[in-house]
Amino acid sequence: MFFLLRMAFWLGVVLVLLPTGTASRGPAVSDVGASNAISAASATVSDLRGFCSRQPDACTVGLQVATALGYKAQAGAKMLYDALSEAVRGHEAGSVGSGTSQRGAVKTGPENSPSERASQDTLTATDLIPAWRGPLPRKDARHSV
Repeated sequence: MFFLLRMAFWLGVVLVLLPTGTASRGPAVSDVGASNAISAASATVSDLRGFCSRQPDACTVGLQVATALGYKAQAGAKMLYDALSEAVRGHEAGSVGSGTSQRGAVKTGPENSPSERASQDTLTATDLIPAWRGPLPRKDARHSV
């Protein structure tokens, strides 16, 4: 949590110190020197260091929120990694030049759960029969007119 506060503070300092371009964009801003900004920044950082001693409950809740956000970010990164790994694996398995058959291969590893392994090769012989496409046109009907 302190990292985010520090990052926001220093980003604000950088934005204050950036040049504004032309003076015709708005009302005149009082001149803030770099030494004044650094002095204010150091005072703010020293004040933030003592925040947890003044407000221990706020620091405890902030730590819990940061931990929960970390777990969510970790779970999201794992889901993204799994999805990308599956897409790459599917792309490699479907490539023309691979020459290897994936049918019947037993994959081991953490990405294959027992439910995924149990659901493979479950088609029956009737499931493999092609769908009906209608009668074929008669050869003699095309040429007779």
